[in-house]
Amino acid sequence: MENDKRIAVLIDADNVSDKYIKYIFDEISNHGTPTYKRIYADWTKPQLSSWKAVLLDYSISPIQQYSYTTGKNATDAALIIDAMDILYSHNVDGFCIVSSDSDFTRLASRLREAGMYVVGMGEKKTPSPFIAACEKFKYLEVLAEIPESATETTAKKAAGSKEIEKESMANIKEITKFIQKIINDISNEDGWAHLGEVGNRLAKRYPDFDARNYGHSKLSQLIASLNQFELQRQKPDLNFILVRNKPAAKPAAKPAAKHAAKPAARTAKKAKEV
Repeated sequence: MENDKRIAVLIDADNVSDKYIKYIFDEISNHGTPTYKRIYADWTKPQLSSWKAVLLDYSISPIQQYSYTTGKNATDAALIIDAMDILYSHNVDGFCIVSSDSDFTRLASRLREAGMYVVGMGEKKTPSPFIAACEKFKYLEVLAEIPESATETTAKKAAGSKEIEKESMANIKEITKFIQKIINDISNEDGWAHLGEVGNRLAKRYPDFDARNYGHSKLSQLIASLNQFELQRQKPDLNFILVRNKPAAKPAAKPAAKHAAKPAARTAKKAKEV
């Protein structure tokens, strides 16, 4: 199972704020169990002092890396070396790389080549190549803005979805078309497809896909809001959901009476003339 995976969590403190730590580990629990928990920075920098309490609360091991020269990021190199050491230890099933830096693109690709499950986390400014290199990618702003109340209004959700839009993020029209294509590809004779499989294929096509990116906490809620699909819950397990494309509306038939009246009128006119 996905949540049984042993995951090494490696955090680039130069590119991540300590305010996101709670949301990072809450999200990791949905993917597996964090075994290695390491964070990399030059801890002699005074601006990183706010991390001290966070590291203690979450039992994260700080890795000290001095900046040897200006313009070179030694912290990134230290994280990459550690990641490869952990890979060859064969003690984990996956990695979570927390950074908004494209320098980790090749690392993510290499880990996936080795069969590792790779989750990336970063801010909206994260370059597209790093996002694409990960199996899944989560935006930290989105994780931090998850609504605590299930009664959040539709208007508020719509406003929230605009706030988190990102240039590389697929827009809702593109997502809708791809969902329709997936359903056509995998549906049964009645047009129904398993919602879980639809979600899996979406994630493979768009590593950063998450219903929360579009203002909804679940995929079923997002799909229901699009008004292009029908959902059906299966008993006795109501969490087992089927989805299908709504059939295209048939064009309304033209009224026959109007057309039939014209020949009759012409016949009456000819009879009068005779």
